[in-house]
Amino acid sequence: MLSTSNQDDLYNNPFASSTEREPLYVEPDLDLTGQSTSRTTKPNEANPFAQQVSGSIGSSSTPTPQPQYQYREPTYTGEDTLDEPVSTTILRDLKQVAQKLQQVLHPKGNRNVLRDWDLWGPLILCLALAIILSGGAEEDQAVSIFTGVFVIVWLGAAVVTLNAKLLGGTVSFFQSVCVLGYCLFPLVAAAVVAIFVDLIWVRLPLSIVSFFWSSYASVGFLSESKVHLRNRRALAVYPLCLFYLLISWLVLIS
Repeated sequence: MLSTSNQDDLYNNPFASSTEREPLYVEPDLDLTGQSTSRTTKPNEANPFAQQVSGSIGSSSTPTPQPQYQYREPTYTGEDTLDEPVSTTILRDLKQVAQKLQQVLHPKGNRNVLRDWDLWGPLILCLALAIILSGGAEEDQAVSIFTGVFVIVWLGAAVVTLNAKLLGGTVSFFQSVCVLGYCLFPLVAAAVVAIFVDLIWVRLPLSIVSFFWSSYASVGFLSESKVHLRNRRALAVYPLCLFYLLISWLVLIS
């Protein structure tokens, strides 16, 4: 064993070789009774925050069942018109057109039918009238007559409506155009009859009756639509009657 001075030199000299140092005393693992003095550590005591994980790597786990969605075809409920079939829409519109034509034939009926305006009926009547009048003309004049009738109907209805609005009428523009277009129905019926009848003494009274019928139906509706014209009612009725008179003259001479 090294002396005390040598030990002090070794501790004071950090560059001394390890062979010069005296080996430190190591406590044996066994005590005098033969039992081990080393303390066994438990896994939880070594790392109290460690969690026990059990399982085998590569083992397959049961997949979580996914919810299954079934596609349902949209059906028409009868409330919204966006999801209704096209056939239902066409039948509904045709029924409304028929009700409005019936109202023109019977002007004293329920006039609220024409308040729900549409332009399908006037378009059909205008095309029918233009085709009938141009069909009996010569080939070089058919296109001109068809175009002229089409322009006269729509432009005339717009002018009559604009005149009523400027005179203080409260009826809407498209509602007035709708009424004027539907009231062409008696004139279209007279044009159909004129195709098969060439006698002037039959076509003349028929044109006069259809003219008064169309004028009476349109004036009666506009008068109940709160068109407050006061003393200017004649100024609003005159262009309307002139409009139907021009079409009646075309039906007569076609």
